[in-house]
Amino acid sequence: SYSFCTLLVLMFRCSKGLKSLAGSVRVDVTNIGQARWRSLKDETSKVDIKAWVDGVTMDSAALEQIRACAQLPVVYKHIAVMPDVHFGKAATVGTVIPTLGAIIPSAVGVDIGCGMIAAETTLTANDLPDSLVELRTNIEMLVPHGRTHNGQKGLDAGGWRGNPPDRVKQAWKNELKPGFDRLVSRYPRLAYTNNDNHLGTLGTGNHFLEVHLDEHDKVWLMLHSGSRGVGNSIGFSFIELAKQDMGKHLSNLPDQDLAYIREGSDYFDDYVEAVGWAQSYARVNRMLMMENMIEALRTTRGIPPFKAVGKAVNCHHNYVEKERHFGKDLWITRKGAVRAREG
Repeated sequence: SYSFCTLLVLMFRCSKGLKSLAGSVRVDVTNIGQARWRSLKDETSKVDIKAWVDGVTMDSAALEQIRACAQLPVVYKHIAVMPDVHFGKAATVGTVIPTLGAIIPSAVGVDIGCGMIAAETTLTANDLPDSLVELRTNIEMLVPHGRTHNGQKGLDAGGWRGNPPDRVKQAWKNELKPGFDRLVSRYPRLAYTNNDNHLGTLGTGNHFLEVHLDEHDKVWLMLHSGSRGVGNSIGFSFIELAKQDMGKHLSNLPDQDLAYIREGSDYFDDYVEAVGWAQSYARVNRMLMMENMIEALRTTRGIPPFKAVGKAVNCHHNYVEKERHFGKDLWITRKGAVRAREG
């Protein structure tokens, strides 16, 4: 288990404070809750609701959302509910929703591919300077964040103001632009989003950058972000298209935001392509920011030369993926959840 120390909180704290916090929490969580789930299914549910929520207080709005989702005919076998479950937009954050032959765009959400990236360094707490103010300043200079001027492309301080650096331009051209051009050919309004202008930027809301110490006093860098403005536009667009696609059947849903797109329908293949592209955007976005965080750390006075150790952990927690479960090919939507698997 890690005891995490947040850069944003520690702007004026010294590295001695970091060192003392590094060993303050020692909790073995490897066997907690492995087989402890209880059913939240009620008389309206078409599938079971398996919830790992022992000792957790759930608010009634979140429970109502989960039970509404469990009424959908496309949800298969059971919904899994995580301990940190809480109310969200249409679908509850902290849930895993398997669907057969369909996807629920609002369950995937509008911050498609939102997730975390973490990188270990060879630095230890002893290598950090007494003040972290310069480090924070360096990070803020290299990673645009927040939102100003109503998000206008040429003015918004949370983007590149219409002039992304060469590294971002290269990543956009090589990894994202071909797929984006295909999407724009069918959905022209996406061309007016902050697409390349937001690549390598943090955003707002609960997105953050952090410096951590692990149980061995090793320094880690971590950040939380997703597919930014272009992912938001894709998400909202297909939520509305799902409602249109359902037509007269929409009124049968417990919540119209739970409209789903069936395989073989007009927008299904387009949505799979668009959501896959947005998830790739989110992954590249986090990697570019991590590279700049590492650069900010390197240029901070008083910090010795170091290396990033191994491959960075870069994973989504808002995404959909086709997987094989219960002998079926299912669409697995994880909203505020990560797949537990080897490797």
